[in-house]
Amino acid sequence: MLNIFARASVSRVLDPLGRALVRAGLTPNAMTVVGTTGAIVCALVFFPTGMLLAGTFTVWGFAMLDLLDGAMARARGYGTPFGAALDATCDRLVDGALFGAIAWWCFVVASDLRAAAAALVCLVLGQVISYIKARAEASGLKADGGIVERAERLIIALVGTGLEGFGVPYAVEGSLWLLAVLSAITLAQRMFAVAASAREEHA
Repeated sequence: MLNIFARASVSRVLDPLGRALVRAGLTPNAMTVVGTTGAIVCALVFFPTGMLLAGTFTVWGFAMLDLLDGAMARARGYGTPFGAALDATCDRLVDGALFGAIAWWCFVVASDLRAAAAALVCLVLGQVISYIKARAEASGLKADGGIVERAERLIIALVGTGLEGFGVPYAVEGSLWLLAVLSAITLAQRMFAVAASAREEHA
């Protein structure tokens, strides 16, 4: 949903930086790999050891690099099919590392089984939501939109870990259950979108 409302504003901010990075000789694919590697390492190092604030801010920082690869592709004037596939793959890896690390924190550090269950639900639903779109597009159908896409998943999860890191009790559990509910709604929205697209295809 943020992709629809914030895309123009974000592009105005990031496009000059994307052009500068391209002039410096960097490529969008390199930026994707750097951001992915950093986010995965920080998630797996900080969250399982209970360093919620460090994990929140470092993962968020590296995740922001994911926005720069698009700005750099626009600066070059083109993207590539490999770049799109790499970006989608790296997104799934970061999501898996983040929610897996949060689940580990819930199980081992906080001993909160309800929050751990919510983290695992969010992990599965996030992967399925992304898969629905990829599979639909491979079949020539549309499955865009939904109340919670990847940006919202990251924001809700990291707001929860950040607040918990600042001492707000149950912030992780509350954010994860909220995200689980919204993700289930999004999954249903995308399936309805696929069904509508299929009907249009055969009309």
